[in-house]
Amino acid sequence: MTMPHQPDDWNMLDDGSAPNCEVEGAAASPVPIQGIRGRLTSQAPLAKLVWFKAGGPADWLFEPADAADLREFLERLDGELPVMALGLGSNLIIRDGGIPGVVIRLGKAFAGVTDLGDHVLECGGGASGILVSSSARDAGIAGLEFLRGIPGTVGGFVRMNGGAYGREVADVLIDCDVVMPNGSCIRLPVTDLDYRYRHSALPDGAVVVSARFQGEAGDPAVIGAEMDRIAQAREDSQPLRSKTGGSTFKNPEGRKAWALVDEAGCRGLTLGGAQVSEKHTNFLINTGDATSADIEGLGELVRDRVRAHSGVALEWEIKRVGRPT
Repeated sequence: MTMPHQPDDWNMLDDGSAPNCEVEGAAASPVPIQGIRGRLTSQAPLAKLVWFKAGGPADWLFEPADAADLREFLERLDGELPVMALGLGSNLIIRDGGIPGVVIRLGKAFAGVTDLGDHVLECGGGASGILVSSSARDAGIAGLEFLRGIPGTVGGFVRMNGGAYGREVADVLIDCDVVMPNGSCIRLPVTDLDYRYRHSALPDGAVVVSARFQGEAGDPAVIGAEMDRIAQAREDSQPLRSKTGGSTFKNPEGRKAWALVDEAGCRGLTLGGAQVSEKHTNFLINTGDATSADIEGLGELVRDRVRAHSGVALEWEIKRVGRPT
């Protein structure tokens, strides 16, 4: 009896040429894949890739082989579908209906860190804050220790002007290389990014593939001690061992978001499987079975209570993306 072909029966259709791109899922590719070397997945589960461990799938997930592969893929896509970059998945709520279009995830090819001399580090868009700060320490470059406290990748904290412990990316960024939604690659100096608190002028769909940071001469032992202090401060004050998303709300001018949330009586507040952290009230946590709707709904409930108590309208710091259910 002849069995029907399955989606992964690629060998049944093999014409003898070397494969160029691995496509997973039953749907047809959104672009011609000849010559594309990365991994392309249809209806890709994303919950496992984000800190909250909740949310729906991406219509398409593309993991490029390198920057040239990313440029070629986006050039072929030619703006036909929305594009979103995904780093470590912190500071992100993916709604339960999933992400329309294409999610770009940068892998090992984008995680390198190179000492360029003159206390400058060149970092791939997929390099973590921990890797960047550790590389700076080993090279005797001071001034980048605060990146140890940012739970994300270079691409994410360059886009959002990430910051921690009194410093932010705007203080140390020289420039960044960005692949635009049409596949073109441009180098943007920090002055072109219009940095503000947790905001930049980077357009939607632009993917930061590398960046250069300026530090200063320092003693590796002193740098390491400061990194250890930052790591311990985070461990002591934040629910790092829970399924969380990082700081939920921006600090209003002259105020602390966590204090406003606490004063409004929201410590420990729950909605479905989501809870306001008892340890740090500007963190929401997934207690085990929360949907993204639970998490976002709890955040809105907190905003309502803070507004009623203090008159302050808290702004989301966590990015919320995708389709609601």
